[in-house]
Amino acid sequence: MSVYYTAIEAFPLEEVYWRELNYPTLADAADRSELFAKIHMAAWNEPVKLTPQFTLHKINGTIEAHVPPGGFYNLVYFDAFGPDAQPELWTEPVFRNLGMGISPGGILVTYSVKGIVVRALHAAGFDTEKLPGPPGKRHILRAIKI
Repeated sequence: MSVYYTAIEAFPLEEVYWRELNYPTLADAADRSELFAKIHMAAWNEPVKLTPQFTLHKINGTIEAHVPPGGFYNLVYFDAFGPDAQPELWTEPVFRNLGMGISPGGILVTYSVKGIVVRALHAAGFDTEKLPGPPGKRHILRAIKI
């Protein structure tokens, strides 16, 4: 199986900061330092094949301006700051636009389970389900494209 991963980032970290994070060493995976650097140094706005099974497409822009290819994505991990911090990202138009890029039965997951998020997802054509979250998060929200 191959993975095509699209990341949208309006404010990418400068090299000095991502190198300082030193995630491979912190995760006891120092042998992955080269791959970690390749991910961060990959060109923006074009697909880059990092391994035979993994293509990364980093888009330097905003989710609001992104026009996804129709039905292309099977899974969207929506990791924006919460609706209190960035209310403009948690709206029906944003989820409707994302939904155009998600295949029928595709999934969007997020950490926010607020009512306003659930209502916006329903209005944009998703069914939602609140699930137990990972350590440090009580719940996550899974939204399935109808």
